[in-house]
Amino acid sequence: MTGKGPSNIVNLRVARKSAARDAARKQGDENAAKFGRSKAQKQAEADDKARAARHLDQHRHEDDAPDA
Repeated sequence: MTGKGPSNIVNLRVARKSAARDAARKQGDENAAKFGRSKAQKQAEADDKARAARHLDQHRHEDDAPDA
């Protein structure tokens, strides 16, 4: 021995769970970046879309209305 002291003891069960947690967190972060929007962001986008539709409907001329 070179006198470096005792080596670190690794509990394999803890190491395996930690690796699984890290992998799941990484996958979740990737999914959040790809698909994720908060509920507030989705609601704000829906509100903006509805506001734009109302604005257009308010400025519609009677000639432009579809025949019913």
